[in-house]
Amino acid sequence: MAGPVTAGRPARIAVVGGGPAGLYAAVLLARLDPRREITVWERNASDRTFGFGVVLSDETLGGIEHADPAVHTALSREFVRWDDIDVVHRGRTLTSGGHGFAALGRRRLLEILHQRCRDLGVRLHFEAPAPSAASLARSHDLVIAADGVHSATRQAHADAFRPRLTTHRCRYIWLAADFALEAFRFETAETAHGVLQLHGYPYARPAPGSAGASTVIVEAREEVWRRAGLDGLGEQESADACAKLFADALGGRPLRGNGSQWTAFRTVVNERWSHGNTVLLGDAAHTAHFSIGSGTKLAVEDALALAAALQEHPELPEALAAYEAERRPVVESTQRAARASLEWFENLSLYLDQPPRQFAFNLLTRSRRVTHDNLRLRDTGFVSAVEREAEVPDGTPPMFTPFRLRGLTLRNRVVVSPMDMYSAQDGIPGDFHLVHLGGRALGGAGLVMTEMVCVSPRGRITPGCAGLYTDTHEAAWRRIVDFAHAQSPGVAVGVQLGHSGRKGSTRLMWEGIDDPLPEGNWPLVAPSPLPYRPGVSQIPEALDTDGLTAVRDQFVAAAERAARAGFDLLELHCAHGYLLSGFLSPLTNRRTDAYGGSLRARLRYPLEVFDAVRAVWPRESPMTVRISATDWAEGGTTAEDAVTIAAAFADHGADAVDVSTGQVVAHERPEYGRSYQAPFADRIRNELGVPVIAVGAISSWDDVNSLILAGRADLCALARPHLYDPQWTLHAAAEQEYSGPGAPWPLPYRAGSRKPPTGRTDGPRPRLALDGPVADRAVTG
Repeated sequence: MAGPVTAGRPARIAVVGGGPAGLYAAVLLARLDPRREITVWERNASDRTFGFGVVLSDETLGGIEHADPAVHTALSREFVRWDDIDVVHRGRTLTSGGHGFAALGRRRLLEILHQRCRDLGVRLHFEAPAPSAASLARSHDLVIAADGVHSATRQAHADAFRPRLTTHRCRYIWLAADFALEAFRFETAETAHGVLQLHGYPYARPAPGSAGASTVIVEAREEVWRRAGLDGLGEQESADACAKLFADALGGRPLRGNGSQWTAFRTVVNERWSHGNTVLLGDAAHTAHFSIGSGTKLAVEDALALAAALQEHPELPEALAAYEAERRPVVESTQRAARASLEWFENLSLYLDQPPRQFAFNLLTRSRRVTHDNLRLRDTGFVSAVEREAEVPDGTPPMFTPFRLRGLTLRNRVVVSPMDMYSAQDGIPGDFHLVHLGGRALGGAGLVMTEMVCVSPRGRITPGCAGLYTDTHEAAWRRIVDFAHAQSPGVAVGVQLGHSGRKGSTRLMWEGIDDPLPEGNWPLVAPSPLPYRPGVSQIPEALDTDGLTAVRDQFVAAAERAARAGFDLLELHCAHGYLLSGFLSPLTNRRTDAYGGSLRARLRYPLEVFDAVRAVWPRESPMTVRISATDWAEGGTTAEDAVTIAAAFADHGADAVDVSTGQVVAHERPEYGRSYQAPFADRIRNELGVPVIAVGAISSWDDVNSLILAGRADLCALARPHLYDPQWTLHAAAEQEYSGPGAPWPLPYRAGSRKPPTGRTDGPRPRLALDGPVADRAVTG
């Protein structure tokens, strides 16, 4: 049990774990107050470490320099610095520069920190397991648990920290080569068993009598690792096998281990980072995949933040809360980037057939932290070469290249995503919709989508939802489509058809999203009689044979009206827990007839509706389908299921798949973040070769350019950015200094195609600099 929380700044501190996180925390706390009694326990010998080199960013080094110049000076003498990343694709090396890395040996890093600890009076115990977390908490003011990914401290207080550990699909091994690579190197080996990849970088400079040294990590999917027989090899046998696989990269040189073994990466997340007077640091609190090189960086930055919080907040509870509040957002962002990176490498085989430069660009931008614009700043020539290979015209950002779907050519890759406006009267879109959709059409997007347009009165989500089930509806939509086509020539307008299913008969969003109407409810239908919010939502009636036929016919009638209204594209809404989505998810479809059970059976009704609509929709006009690629809930639709679902719709004639996620069950746990849904679209596109529309927190034109040029999406749908700025696409063109057919300004707006000037805030630049005697004479002369 943890001891009482100590009032005041801690004077007696126990550090469990002698890695970079624990040692650097001890250094900083001792430097801030030399009177402190600080003890570090490390279960291994002082010269024992795992892995070889560590990489630190300039940002982290700046923090170290500011906090402890002595450590920074010692580290700086050891660093290997380089700027290039080499991506080897089927024997061809593509180099991107301007990245800026600094690395040194992990053992040397620990030696520097050991010495600094001794200089500051920190006690170091090696080959000495720490006392139990509970006993340390009773005998010390503060316990810093920096005991790594397998933290015994975290496990001892699992009920308080509430850790979640996720083991991933690849096996990897840390090895070393006794020569310095010239750059960060990524290389693949395509074998009869599958693909393996190498991540390598230098960490020791060549010196007299030494060729330097490099870290070499070899990674493969679990099934590839087993098929290749690597699961049965010892350390040296594994090193020899990897050296043979990557002989070209190594110049025929051998690899060596250091207690190396094949392992699967484990992501560690904790709901809380402190418990009483015990606090988690580094890998004990969180892990980030090695492919973004952030493990040591996060550990050092944790130590800096903890030391600062303890200095700034006299009371320990406030200090620990401030530490977590500062670090958690940074760590969560890094973990999202790391997750994207590790999943990219897990699915590496999907990208091997990409053109070489696109493959390299895709790899470099995999985590979403390096982007098209950011990479252009680092290496303009590399990005220009990628664009030429992709046949992007000179001076044209990738987002402003055209894209063809069946008989429709979109002028650019930007889609105004469907957004429910809850502003219709009896399903009739009025002046609000004319201004809303007309304004977005004038704003430059290639495709403007309506909100979900409901196929029947009972298919509405709320009383304010738009419909397409009467002649009046059809005429109202025709007015809006005609306006868009007339005032913004070249824009395409799409209609999304859907049925609310069990999520209908609710209040307007701003009155209480998903709350039932207080009066005037209409009966709901669904695949199974399961309410969306048990105990709150209405229980729907399960559709019988006659009901299935009637709803299908309502979709067909709405599609015929949409064609007469002049829409250019039709999207069938099979996502977000609405009726057709309800058939697809095992969490919402519990039927025992031909429409329930296996995924193939759950697909039956949505495909029947799709086929019926496709039969009446004009042959030359494209038809897409929106799906939820995951339910974000245990037992629900998975990413693998999404590939099967997308393939089925593509086989039935879908021209593109609009890949969203979630909103199927109320107890979902989405993993939010920038472009967080894009990886699902990426997988469908590159596994099936089906055009996809990526959605989900895509907020910048830089994100769009990155996704398009990397081949992770064909179109990008943005919602909230278009609420913030109806002219988002035109402004994106202006900010990139692009003018061309991909972003034509409406004639009345053309005078505003340049960003208005603002008042000057800069003063005149100095014209002459003088110092020394000359300056004195100039002043006194």
